[in-house]
Formats: sequence, structure tokens, C-alpha cells
Amino acid sequence: MTLWLAGAAALWGAAAGVLVPRPAHRLAVEPEEPWRDACPDGHPLTGPAGGWLGTARCADGTRYGPGTPVVALVTALLCAALAVATGPRPELAVWLVLAPVAVLLALVDLRVHRLPDVLTLPLAGAAVVLLGAVAFVPGHAGEWHTAVLGALALGGFYFVLFLIRPDGFGFGDVKLGLGLGAVLGWYGWGVLMLGTFAGILFAGLYGLVLALARRIGRRTAYPIGPSLIAGAYVALLLGARAA
Repeated sequence: MTLWLAGAAALWGAAAGVLVPRPAHRLAVEPEEPWRDACPDGHPLTGPAGGWLGTARCADGTRYGPGTPVVALVTALLCAALAVATGPRPELAVWLVLAPVAVLLALVDLRVHRLPDVLTLPLAGAAVVLLGAVAFVPGHAGEWHTAVLGALALGGFYFVLFLIRPDGFGFGDVKLGLGLGAVLGWYGWGVLMLGTFAGILFAGLYGLVLALARRIGRRTAYPIGPSLIAGAYVALLLGARAA
């Protein structure tokens, strides 16, 4: 069962990952700029959902954006690990839906140091709503009320950090905290605290690596969203495994 589930989750992750580079290209713009509506060669992006769905390939066949094979492989591995840790419990469906969105957020933040509202807010809303539905399904191993409180707690904690050091924590990180808090809170306060600590630790280590490589200065802002997501992911795996 575990191998079958992991394989199915990997196939889902690979399929979803193939579709991630196109929106990553469209969303990776500065705050004052509109979303991109063309490929780098100027070809209009058409297709389902107003051109948001589809592969990152120009009309002449040239690929653009983040490397599709790498993104698909990473997303597949992330989803497979979630399946192994969670098992055939109903909340796995929620993790598999949210995982590609988290990958997309990380890619956009890495490219332009931005976490768009069109991703962070729906992520938070979907996490709360979907987990609320899962709470009515037999066999789940979490609590919806701690998911809701976790969203508020982590979002509030990130907001305090934003007020203390806005050059380190952006307001997009605060909104990201709502979704991450809901996911982590599902498995309890211990998992929430672990994910919070791990995310901040990863962000600090990432900043240290950038500083040692002389890519940033002491007060230079750098994207921490991917680190916060990575910390939450590690804690989620451990929480799901122990539940």
C-alpha cells in the first residue's frame, strides 16, 4: 500500500510540477509591474484559465522559466515523501493539493523576492477550508481547531517579526504564515513550534551561506519564504509520521 501510494503521489507531483514553470514565469515580476502575459520571445500566453495553465514552452518550442524537468522531479519527490509519511489518511489529499502551490511560491520568491497575494491568501484559505472538510472524514489524524489557531498564531508571530525587522520579514511572509500555520497546526502545537523554529533556522543558515559567498551584505534583504516553507515541510513530515 505504501509503495503504491507513494508512486501515485509522485505521478501527481510530476504532473503538477510540469505546470508550475509557466505561472512562475508570469508571477515573477516586480510589485509595480503587471503579470507577464507573454513568453520571453513575445509570444502571447494562451490556453486554459486565461493562459495560466500549460507548459512553459514558446510557440517555436523554446522552453522558458524554471527548468521543467527539475521542477517536476522535485515536486514528485516532495509529494511521494508526504505520501510515505502520512499514509492513506484523508489529510494526504490536502497536502498533495498544497504542495505544488508551495513549490510555486518558493520559485517566485527566489526569483523576485516576492510572495504574491494571489498565492499566499488562497493557500491559507484552501488549507483551512480543506482541512475543515477532512475533519469530517473518518481516519484523519489531526484537529481542525488547532489548524485555525495555528494559522492565527504563526501569522501573528510573523507579523511581530515584520514590525521588528521589516527589512528581514516582508508582509508577504506574514501572509504565508497563515497557510503554513494552518498546515502545521493540524498536527498540534508541537509540530507548529518545530516548523516555526526550523523555518527560521533554515532562513538564518541560507543568509549565512549568501553572506559567506559575498552575495549579500549585513543588512541586505533576501528571500526567506523558501526557507520558511522548507521548515514547515520538514515538521509536517515528522508530524504526519508520528500522528
